[in-house]
Amino acid sequence: MVPSPIDHQHWGCGTAIMADISTRQSDASLLIAWQLKGRRVLVVGGGDVASGRINHVLVAGAKVTVVSPSEGLHPLTKKHIDASDRITYYDRVFDPKDLDGVDMVLTAIDDVDISRDIAAKCRALHIPVNVADDPPCCDFYFGSQIRQGPLQILVSTNGQGPKLANIIRRKIEESIPKGAGEAIEKVGLLREKLKERAPGVGGDVSKRRMKWMIELCTAWEMDELALLNDEKMERMLVEGWDKNLVLSPEELGARSNDPA
Repeated sequence: MVPSPIDHQHWGCGTAIMADISTRQSDASLLIAWQLKGRRVLVVGGGDVASGRINHVLVAGAKVTVVSPSEGLHPLTKKHIDASDRITYYDRVFDPKDLDGVDMVLTAIDDVDISRDIAAKCRALHIPVNVADDPPCCDFYFGSQIRQGPLQILVSTNGQGPKLANIIRRKIEESIPKGAGEAIEKVGLLREKLKERAPGVGGDVSKRRMKWMIELCTAWEMDELALLNDEKMERMLVEGWDKNLVLSPEELGARSNDPA
């Protein structure tokens, strides 16, 4: 028997696909969801690119320090600085002391030599750094992102084709089912309610929870999941989970054309 080159491993409501080790790219990036809430991020530069970087890390809940002469601030950067209480702004050029206590550094300045010097200092201190428009100096890339509520999708070309990543991202965005972000929020809330009703990590209860959630996500459409409210969730748990059943959208009155 010839082994399949694809191994399907179920996890939560989705399916993770792992390619055969012989086909894996050895220089690919590891795509992860980096939790930045409360972390300190230093942004060196205040131009157009910096404004985008600032927006990305602010949305992720980071505490941001921006270092840039005021004459180089882009209007969007100024807007971020004025609007957010999580930004500390210094009207000057970079100082090595700015690296004290930071968890991430993003440089977005025109001087290549200074950018690379900052990157070298970061690596000496084991601080992850991204140098705008200089992939070899980057520990990580931003890519082209889709965000709909808790749904986040990153398209990365490993810094080789940012415009192509943007084009691919738009095509993916067009294919995302209507209400996907809201559906994920509702499923997450239902999972938390289920964990409260049937607590435990590992073991038979955990496996049963996972199986039940997989069946629910498979049986229901995205727009139907988006219609779940507290009352429908409670019925789903009492009339469904407690009886080892997954109620249909019709049984709960959650078809997309149902206003209830």
